[in-house]
Amino acid sequence: MLLKDRVALITGGSRGIGREIALTFAREGATIAVCDISLEGLENVRKEIEALGVKCSTHEADVQKKEQVDQTVQKILDTHGRIDILVNNAGVTKDNLIARMSESEWDLVLSINLKGTFLFTKAVCRSMIREGRGKIVNIASVIGLVGNLGQANYSASKAGVIALTKSAAREFARKSICVNAIAPGFIETQMTQGLQEEMKQRALGGIPLGRFGKASDIAETALFLASDKADYITGQVIVVDGGMVM
Repeated sequence: MLLKDRVALITGGSRGIGREIALTFAREGATIAVCDISLEGLENVRKEIEALGVKCSTHEADVQKKEQVDQTVQKILDTHGRIDILVNNAGVTKDNLIARMSESEWDLVLSINLKGTFLFTKAVCRSMIREGRGKIVNIASVIGLVGNLGQANYSASKAGVIALTKSAAREFARKSICVNAIAPGFIETQMTQGLQEEMKQRALGGIPLGRFGKASDIAETALFLASDKADYITGQVIVVDGGMVM
């Protein structure tokens, strides 16, 4: 088991990619702490993880709020003793063309996607520094690398996550804390289900492997980065997109 005796915290872990990462880590022996803003989703994923015979704690928190983030991290430390792995997955989209985008649409996406990643990284790193090891995996996006029509806020937030990843990797390397990012392409989740069929087919045409990604494709990459097999990898962005961006 790749994560036996490790404690992993996953933000935005009640559905989609976050849920799949939590379940994948649990199957590999990790104790799981899931943070989300959805109580119902948290309860569902807790039951799934505990059905695997794995310990799981759930924590309702808004990743934009420093006080809630700090309290959540402290509760996890009090419950499990340490945090070995942090996966910053919580994120939202509020798509609009720049000319029509409201300030609130810009602020919300930047606050959850980028500020939330910063706040959890800041809160968790102290414990990892004391332990002298740790793994942080940030979920970015290929849109943070190439941009996209109608997603200036999302693109900026994910580009920021990539830059934050590289800076954190440089800061924490001396303490044997590895920080990497995953940049998913078009992944089949609830976030993408609402897209028009015409848009989906157009996107599919730009993927050399000829299929959309699955949440498990991202979860397996996160598992590798969180494991001892990736101990000499830090500051990297792993693109998982079927060849869409080369």
